Amino acid sequence: MNEQQRVQSERLRWQSRRALLELDLVLRRFWQQQPEPLGDTQAAVLESLLAMEDHDLWELLSGRQDAADRETQAMVVLLRQPAN
Repeated sequence: MNEQQRVQSERLRWQSRRALLELDLVLRRFWQQQPEPLGDTQAAVLESLLAMEDHDLWELLSGRQDAADRETQAMVVLLRQPAN
């Protein structure tokens, strides 16, 4: 992992800290299971998801709302992965 990827990963981890407990748990599990740094596209999609309000993001992750595009849906599926 190069320095730019490390900084990006740390920034995304920090942005993953949420006020809504359910989101915090889902995102914490995601980072614990994420062995490799995210690719540029995945990082950009995750960043856009993390920019959402907590309740809107929870609607996506809980399946109450559908993602707008294929890349976002792929990231939502990745975030929903159960713990190993």
